[in-house]
Amino acid sequence: MTKERLIKKYANRRLYDASQSRHVTLEDIREFIVQGEKVTVVEDKSGVDITRLILLQVIAEQEQFGKPILSSQLLESIIRFYGNGMQEFMTRYLEKSVETFSRQQETLQTQISKLMVNAPLTSMAELAKQNLDYWTKMQESMAATFMPMMRGAAEAKPAQPAEPAGTDAPAASPRDSSSR
Repeated sequence: MTKERLIKKYANRRLYDASQSRHVTLEDIREFIVQGEKVTVVEDKSGVDITRLILLQVIAEQEQFGKPILSSQLLESIIRFYGNGMQEFMTRYLEKSVETFSRQQETLQTQISKLMVNAPLTSMAELAKQNLDYWTKMQESMAATFMPMMRGAAEAKPAQPAEPAGTDAPAASPRDSSSR
């Protein structure tokens, strides 16, 4: 389990990460959360937990400058539930919905990862490698079988060339031509 990261907010509105001994931004806090870390933000002097306020600021920054997740219609609906008798139900519903969605995403990513490992192209590449290995072994086996025969044939005395077809007279020997 991830250790909780303590962030202190000073009177000058700066955020300070006690674990890294450095000042951080809302973007840094967003990155910590994306990486799966638990973040707690407290007022430096009073020690009051202001984590929700900072997280809402992170969301507001993402909604304003990034690609928004929360539509105006959804935000209006959420606002209507504040002070309503169904507020607690809405809180649990949203938490469970996001939790379920996150689990489904993890499951989908796991299945996609398994599919990529066993992808058709990977399987075909493995099959091609196996075929190439088999072909290489077959060639080595054939070479081992035929090499002794080829060596034996090369060591044998070469045969005399045959007489050309259509000549009935014996070829003249070099001695015959000099005596004439």
